[in-house]
Amino acid sequence: MTVPDLTELLADSPTNWGKWGPDDEVGSLNYLTPEQVLSGVALIKKGALFTLQRLIGDPKGDPVWPGRSPATREMIFDESDWAEGGEGPAFPGGLHYADDKINAFLQGSTQYDALGHVWYDGKLWNGYDAQTTVGGLDKASVEPIAQRGVAGRGVLLDMARFRGVDCLGPRETYDHNDLEACAAAQGVEIKPRDILIIRTNHLELFFRQGEAFYDDFCEPGLVYSEELVKWFQDKEIPNLVTDTIANEITTDPNNGVALVLHNALMRNLGIAFTEICDLEKLAADCAEDGSYEFFYVAAPLKISNASGSPVNPVVIK
Repeated sequence: MTVPDLTELLADSPTNWGKWGPDDEVGSLNYLTPEQVLSGVALIKKGALFTLQRLIGDPKGDPVWPGRSPATREMIFDESDWAEGGEGPAFPGGLHYADDKINAFLQGSTQYDALGHVWYDGKLWNGYDAQTTVGGLDKASVEPIAQRGVAGRGVLLDMARFRGVDCLGPRETYDHNDLEACAAAQGVEIKPRDILIIRTNHLELFFRQGEAFYDDFCEPGLVYSEELVKWFQDKEIPNLVTDTIANEITTDPNNGVALVLHNALMRNLGIAFTEICDLEKLAADCAEDGSYEFFYVAAPLKISNASGSPVNPVVIK
């Protein structure tokens, strides 16, 4: 297979560049108006909370993109520092305390991508020059998303349950037609400006297989087509949230290109990507009460010039 360049593959792909002005850095999140926030709030019926972040430093392991290392936590002070011969600082009154720090990839856990996280043809989201990424993202970093926050009507599309499996396996694909069919089977409608949350439970294989999970690595996920991109644009989807590391099939089986939708949806349409979510408790509750729509709210950390940030999204039903 001759693998096309993204510039060739996406030559006629739609864009939202300029739609919100030449200085925009949050893209399709602009669709989340106060009216959308209130429509999400109106779905709160029982006050049940579900946090979607995976545990950082999980004793069972942290799933990360190949080449990234899991976060490590280092203890700086604990009670041993005040034991005999210790060097813990002395405070009036005898206070002791614990202090620690982590060393982590900003996209090494449940996280939001900055819109400037990926690019091709020398241009980021909204036409910003790729040179603006040198030494840190001067444009389309994660900070504008963090400053804005994300809230609205969320819809869970449980592709694993829809297909009658415990988890989707490597290289399994689905498209917008599958999302619509899944929604119909669940009795929920995908409305314009919905935050789409897709469950595959694929990372269960990481916890079963350990490092073997990365052998011939190719996650399941959405697969590129012109029709799918147009569907996302027409639906004015602001945010795509999944429980996989990259939100889409790693290498497209139809063209051999890696992470096509990071470019067609995020770089070109400005759709925010949220990855590596833990959707299991939420999915179980939705299956139990039959309600797959809810209020979703999230805000990544405010980190200057960063290409991504950890986040702990919250769903309220």
